[in-house]
Amino acid sequence: MNIPAAVELAPDEIERFGRDPTTSFAANLKTVLERIAAACDRCGRNVNDVRLLPVTKTVPARVLRLAYDAGITDFAENKLQEARDKYASLGDLPIRWSIIGHLQTNKVKYLVRFASEFHALDSLRLADELNRRLQAEGRDLDVFVQVNTSGEASKYGLHPDDVIAFIERLAEFPRLKPRGLMTLAIFSADTERVRACFRLLRDLRDRAVPIHPGLTQLSMGMSGDFEVAIEEGANVVRVGQAIFGARPTSDAFYWPGLIPGNDGGGSDTSA
Repeated sequence: MNIPAAVELAPDEIERFGRDPTTSFAANLKTVLERIAAACDRCGRNVNDVRLLPVTKTVPARVLRLAYDAGITDFAENKLQEARDKYASLGDLPIRWSIIGHLQTNKVKYLVRFASEFHALDSLRLADELNRRLQAEGRDLDVFVQVNTSGEASKYGLHPDDVIAFIERLAEFPRLKPRGLMTLAIFSADTERVRACFRLLRDLRDRAVPIHPGLTQLSMGMSGDFEVAIEEGANVVRVGQAIFGARPTSDAFYWPGLIPGNDGGGSDTSA
């Protein structure tokens, strides 16, 4: 598969993604989907109950054109500004955009213009601003309530003890369509510590559904732990580096075992 003539890669992009990113992305995507299917098979789940959400943070817009050629049409971004710029550059493609990172209220006006999904709802103030802006745009937005299940100060999200009271208030914001809960597990090579974060989110979801029947989904699991997340009930897995390769950033390693002496304390944005 050749690189389309319209896409001219810079030397650093060739070094990072190779000379034929489309073929690499397609192969990586196939591998991830096979791993999702195998995880579902191991725990007796229907593979159609798990959605892969590719995380495109730090991947340049022109390289994402090659990802689109590889069959990837859902893009998830952590930073609103980065997502907005990419949306402007790729507006000719039918891409579905999701924002999965912490959002300041002064950025809401940009999100509501193009995002289909928001995975980091964590305050009533943010819910109110989203609802107000969506009302002005005449549209609704699928949202996931973010929960800090690891107890780490580096991570955003509601404290688990505050989740049910928060969900009881969601009906006040009719333009928000709550679909489920979201979390980032502790960044640890100890699988049981990771698994405990996912189990906590699942338990909270089970308590939330009688209050808000639409909150059935669990957005949890990233490149290093999505198979464990599936075993614990994940419906959406947010995978970036297993598809697009390691990032040139401080969170470039998506599995703790790759970093000597690393056993926790990862950032809020790895995927």
